[in-house]
Amino acid sequence: MARLADYFVLVAFGPHPRGSGEGQGQILQRFPEKDWEDNPFPQGIELFCQPSGWQLCPERNPPTFFVAVLTDINSERHYCACLTFWEPVESTQEVVCTEDATEKEEEADEGGQARLSSTAPVQPGQLFAPKTLVLVSRLDHTEVFRNSLGLIYAIHVEGLNVCLENVIGNLLTCTVPLAGGSQRTISLGAGDRQVIQTPLVDSLPVSRCSVALLFRQLGITNVLSLFCAALTEHKVLFLSRSYQRLADACRGLLALLFPLRYSFTYVPILPAQLLEVLSTPTPFIIGVNAAFQAETQELLDVIIADLDGGTVTVPECVHIPPLPEPLQSQTHNVLSMVLDPELELADLAFPPPTTSASSLKMQDKELRAVFLRLFAQLLQGYRWCLHIVRIHPEPVIRFHKAAFLGQRGLVEDDFLMKVLEGMAFAGFVSERGVPYRSTDLFDELVAHEVARMRADENHPHRVLRHVQELAEQLYKNENPYPAVAMHKVQRPGEASHLRRTHRPFPRLDEGTVQWIVDQAAAKMQGAPPAVKAERRTTVPSGPPMTAILERCSGPHINSARRLEVVRNCISYVFEGKMLEAKKLLPAVLRALKGRAARRCLAHELHLHVQQNRAVLDHQQFDFVVRMMNCCLQDCTSLDEHGIAAALLPLVTAFCRKLSPGVTQFAYSCVQEHVVWSTPQFWEAMFYGDVQTHIRALYLEPSDDRVSPSQEVGETQSQDDERSALDVASEQRRLWPTLSREKQQELVQKEESTVFSQAIHYANRMSYLLLPLDSSKSRLLRERAGLGDLESASNSLVTNSMAGSVAESYDTESGFEDAETCDVAGAVVRFINRFVDKVCTESGVTSDQLKGLHVMVPDIVQMHIETLEAVHRESKRLPPIQKPKLLRPRLLPGEECVLDGLRVYLLPDGREEGVGGSGGGPALLPAEGAVFLTTYRVIFTGMPTDPLVGDQVVVRSFPVAALTKEKRISVQTPVDQLLQDGLQLRSCTFQLLKMAFDEEVGSDSAELFRKQLHKLRYPPDIRGTFAFTLGSAHTPGRPPRVTKDKTPSLRTLSRNLVKNAKKTIGRQYVTRKKYNPPGWENRGQPPPEDQEDEISVSEELEPSTLTPSSALKPSDRMTMSSLVERACCRDYQRLGLGTLSSSLSRAKSEPFRISPVNRMYAICRSYPGLLIVPQSIQDNALQRVSRCYRQNRFPVVCWRSGRSKAVLLRSGGLHGKGVVGLFKAQNTPSPGQAQTDSSSLEQEKYLQAVVSSMPRYADSSGRNTLSSFSSAHMGGHGKWSSVRASGRSSGLGADVGSRLAGRDLLSTPHTNGAPPDSGFLRPQRAALYIIGDKAQLKGVRPDPLQQWELVPIEVFEARQVKASFKKLLKACVPGCPAVESGSASFLRSLEDSEWLIQVSALSLPLCLPEC
Repeated sequence: MARLADYFVLVAFGPHPRGSGEGQGQILQRFPEKDWEDNPFPQGIELFCQPSGWQLCPERNPPTFFVAVLTDINSERHYCACLTFWEPVESTQEVVCTEDATEKEEEADEGGQARLSSTAPVQPGQLFAPKTLVLVSRLDHTEVFRNSLGLIYAIHVEGLNVCLENVIGNLLTCTVPLAGGSQRTISLGAGDRQVIQTPLVDSLPVSRCSVALLFRQLGITNVLSLFCAALTEHKVLFLSRSYQRLADACRGLLALLFPLRYSFTYVPILPAQLLEVLSTPTPFIIGVNAAFQAETQELLDVIIADLDGGTVTVPECVHIPPLPEPLQSQTHNVLSMVLDPELELADLAFPPPTTSASSLKMQDKELRAVFLRLFAQLLQGYRWCLHIVRIHPEPVIRFHKAAFLGQRGLVEDDFLMKVLEGMAFAGFVSERGVPYRSTDLFDELVAHEVARMRADENHPHRVLRHVQELAEQLYKNENPYPAVAMHKVQRPGEASHLRRTHRPFPRLDEGTVQWIVDQAAAKMQGAPPAVKAERRTTVPSGPPMTAILERCSGPHINSARRLEVVRNCISYVFEGKMLEAKKLLPAVLRALKGRAARRCLAHELHLHVQQNRAVLDHQQFDFVVRMMNCCLQDCTSLDEHGIAAALLPLVTAFCRKLSPGVTQFAYSCVQEHVVWSTPQFWEAMFYGDVQTHIRALYLEPSDDRVSPSQEVGETQSQDDERSALDVASEQRRLWPTLSREKQQELVQKEESTVFSQAIHYANRMSYLLLPLDSSKSRLLRERAGLGDLESASNSLVTNSMAGSVAESYDTESGFEDAETCDVAGAVVRFINRFVDKVCTESGVTSDQLKGLHVMVPDIVQMHIETLEAVHRESKRLPPIQKPKLLRPRLLPGEECVLDGLRVYLLPDGREEGVGGSGGGPALLPAEGAVFLTTYRVIFTGMPTDPLVGDQVVVRSFPVAALTKEKRISVQTPVDQLLQDGLQLRSCTFQLLKMAFDEEVGSDSAELFRKQLHKLRYPPDIRGTFAFTLGSAHTPGRPPRVTKDKTPSLRTLSRNLVKNAKKTIGRQYVTRKKYNPPGWENRGQPPPEDQEDEISVSEELEPSTLTPSSALKPSDRMTMSSLVERACCRDYQRLGLGTLSSSLSRAKSEPFRISPVNRMYAICRSYPGLLIVPQSIQDNALQRVSRCYRQNRFPVVCWRSGRSKAVLLRSGGLHGKGVVGLFKAQNTPSPGQAQTDSSSLEQEKYLQAVVSSMPRYADSSGRNTLSSFSSAHMGGHGKWSSVRASGRSSGLGADVGSRLAGRDLLSTPHTNGAPPDSGFLRPQRAALYIIGDKAQLKGVRPDPLQQWELVPIEVFEARQVKASFKKLLKACVPGCPAVESGSASFLRSLEDSEWLIQVSALSLPLCLPEC
């Protein structure tokens, strides 16, 4: 029995002490006046009586009722039922409030409480002040509270002849049962009768209609979002103008979370004075009046649910993980069937007669039943992952999260991962993990209804029937006696609050109420204390867990054949048949990618350990270690499949003799895996082994058949054995019957068991954390978990003392990471933190914990001394016979710079050569060597798979093609050890992904990288292989000397004098204006003596531009070598002339071969022989090249044999070149008369190109760029014709059609005259200039179509580089693709956007046939 109400409080309006416009609540009376010992009076209750503030109203409002919830420091909730009514303001109070109101303007209250405005005159008797009757209770009986407070108000308003003191005294002394489905009829002494029903099981929440109302207000999708947000610990804020709706919405959301309990801030109605609570960093569920919605707009991480508008607003920075599929869609469909049952019948041609819909209360229970089934499906089999660490004096339960996620197939699910890490699930484990307790509907559902739920997944009607059955049980729990007579409570009459004859609520007699309370307390003193009656039993574990969604493991599905191969290989190893085992080893390594094969390997090795066959020879040891490393390389840090847990006892069992007295165990060869440095793994292993030994402690010797090395998360399934939870349940049942001495003995035995296991795991952790060579600290530095145990833990106890204890023992002023290079110190700190955590949570005494801290450094130091001898003897082992290195075949002139380094060539993501879905032999991985020559990087080797045969694997690419070099850490395919590697990617779509052999030291690998960079980026271009091979030219210029950043004063003065002389010399350079030839001379090449008419200031040395007849003997040797080149023969084939004819200046040929660039003095990126027009002299080419970027002036690179059309290439134009002058159009500039002479040479050069095309030369001679007068084109100056006749990129379809040979007819003139007959036929331009469309804006078209600009979209260099890199990765991924088949390649190719760039360049270049 418990008190129905703890306190009755009368709160009234009072003026604010600071004189503000708003008042404050004042407690007029409270009963009882003294606090109960078991329940102190809650402070600040007057704030919750009027959450929007205490304010006066100009009219009487009807009474209101709501229930606020307060949470004390002990996390106990107090329900404050508030009934508010309004009374006229007293005269003194009225005057004070009137003065305050005239000083401050206030707007109307959105919650229905009108605020006072300063503009309205205030007269006596017009203001009303709120007064609240408050009932404080720890029980949630909202309807009883509403009726009781309503009865008190009715007695006051109606003036009934009933003593209010007696009614309030009876209310405070009324007791009701806690649970059990009992009912009690109470009366407060006013002729009333109320029936109180308690739920059958108090662990099930009482929701009444709150869940159904929540779905009606927000909808299915929004409620599911709030449900996921609350479970993943986000901040949820409800807004509404109704306080009762806020309370119901919060109540409904908590009811949906069952069987989890919300453990963060829960305030269904938050007062306005406490709105700053919304800025707290911790999660919460809070309700606020919609009048303060504007003050919640600045909350960036709060999910706001508007109950009145039916919307849920999720900030952009908040991510709510959804339910895992298919549970998300299944839950949504079932909710739709419950809320809208006619949806399934809407499309039927002959719908059945409509049935009566469920009542609101029954619909509420059906909605809760849907979520109850959801939790049963999510947490099904959770009891199989519980670890019982202590049974006495109180059970200590831990949950193996990794095993649960792995066996459910939800390791990567964000929602369930966050739920399991949350505080709500921690409370769930501590509350429901106890093996001996009372059970409820959820326990029965998880234990007995799992098979039914899985069978009904694809049958919606069966699912709905199951939901209805669960809803009936939930409804019966809240209403065990639905046929009970209705309440009989006096209610006030309608519009009673508008009566003007109201008298103020009287002041009650404290003595009378206290006397009634004291009399009732005296009667209760002799009664036994209220004990909640519960029926305890052993909680059933239910069937083993299964995956929510069966997922195949792709290409690693383990068949019986593969498992048989694993067994046969292990048998061959232990039988000494090494040749047979070597043949099966590659197939075994591939099979070990699957989970079943790894478990099979652990099981087979465990059988051999039990047969005392753990001592192996060297070959057997190498094979076993290789297979163990292959198993561990795919294990995550959580070890969700229990592979590392199964191998842990095996790595400390298998060993080999190195010398007398020196034994090497397998753990020294399997240390480089992330799972060993994860604290969660060690905690789960420790708790699992402690559970095994605790179980053995309470079993008879004949029944103890459980091995300590049993796999984590699994229990024996034989009928004659009991699980650890069953044993713990039996012991908890017998605990009260044991004597105190026996109880103390059991507690000490359990403490000793935990202590011994802590010592055992300190040794195990030192085995796997200390490297074989203690001088190497790389292993510890690369493991993130060694220095930060508190950051991640598998334990469900947060903020435990473990961290603080570890800090007190191992830190010094916060600099514990200053000695990371100290291997022993790092391991000691890691083990100490682990010991602190597990021992504190397991109830080990402080003395034992201090003893462990003293023992840990000694354990580590002893193990280091043992490893020194093992390391010394292991170096004396004979090296393993490795295959002979294959020398590559070198090209003529190619020399080997660095001899072969033994490496493993690993798969690079392409299916070719790996024996994947594409078929073929598994050529990779291959074992061989990498060679570095003056020209290439070459790998030669043989496949590691012996079944492939004696096939040679060769891969190479030029050193100059190297685009990216990346260091990697990979596992060698033979030893499965983590080794340093190198990934080389080239622009020739080749990739070398190599792992250095253990015999290759870090110095050799670094030397290889340095030599590679030296060859890739030589100091001079003549040091490359292309120039050094067979070149007869004189040595090039010496490499550029790096200038001193701080030159001396003498150097500065010398430079100043030299620059001054250059400047003075330029002042006397003569520049002559260029006069275009007359009409009679058009089409003829200019005379040679005109080439020297243009004087420029910067010319090359005379030796560079000397005619061929005056060549030096050394230059003649160079020319002879140039003639022998293949390019000369190619030029001759294209009909572009020969070098001899070019030197003799034969006038019959339009083009000639010029050796002007033989020393690469004009353009370093052009070849030594260039094809130029016959009429252009060599000394003019230097001036022409200045108009182009990087001096790449137009040169002929191809000529058509039929039409004699030529194709020229050049670099981009400078701003003062052709395009810059094209853009000038008609705008004259003062400097046009003094245009640079290079532009003149450029015009003459392009004119010579056009003149060399006889096909386009007509009778009028209009074949030049300046064939139109300036008056005709409306321009001025020498470039007026070119500027006026330029083609614009904005021609659109006209340019494209003419490029395709489909020219349109010219449009008529604007004055109506017919077009010229010359334009009625398709014409082709004499010269097409292809350039970037960004440089061709504003250029006008040429009406005579003598030349044409073809605009193309030239992408930026960074875009081309980024696209090409993506193309390389698409063709050579570097790692296996997640998605098999060609879909992944095509998607990567599309993402690279390379084809888009190629098409953008190629489409405009479809020129008409020349």
